[in-house]
Amino acid sequence: MMQTQNAGLSRRSLLRIFAAATVVAAPSFAKAAGFLKGAGDVRRVHMYSGRSGESVNAIYWIDGEYIPEVVKEISHFMRDLRVDSAIDMNPHNMDIIAATHHLLDINEPYTLLSGYRTPKTNAMLRSESHGVAKNSLHIQGMAADLRLKSRSVKQMAKAAEACSAGGVGHYYHANFVHMDCGPVRTWAG
Repeated sequence: MMQTQNAGLSRRSLLRIFAAATVVAAPSFAKAAGFLKGAGDVRRVHMYSGRSGESVNAIYWIDGEYIPEVVKEISHFMRDLRVDSAIDMNPHNMDIIAATHHLLDINEPYTLLSGYRTPKTNAMLRSESHGVAKNSLHIQGMAADLRLKSRSVKQMAKAAEACSAGGVGHYYHANFVHMDCGPVRTWAG
């Protein structure tokens, strides 16, 4: 086998460059942290925000390592749009989102309804709805509320529950699924 050497570019460096440019690759997941299914070394998040009109379709994990710049980009995408405030989202939540998307075997991006929430936003939402937790994991950057046009709440929730990696809330009336990287549990809202 012939090997070539590029001036200072390792395989890992090239992979990071491709990932940062969000090159399309077939996502599959290693059995990391006991919950991701399949085999492979690439993880991708594909989401759209109806509120901002923004979308993200990015490989954020390669060869067992998170790509900090891409995780930061996804965190910004998942910001509290009501006050334009972001924190570092927990990458384990991204893993659950990506694994669930992979299990559903679709190309459609998730519609992100809510990612990070400031305490002020969470309190405002809590005053308007009984379904918002006082100490929501959204405040800690550990949760997302997601919707798909091509899949039901039941289908999405079943795929998220198969990950056995965090909380899964079924919100049938509002047509979304809550996914978080907190304790494993399920509920209907």
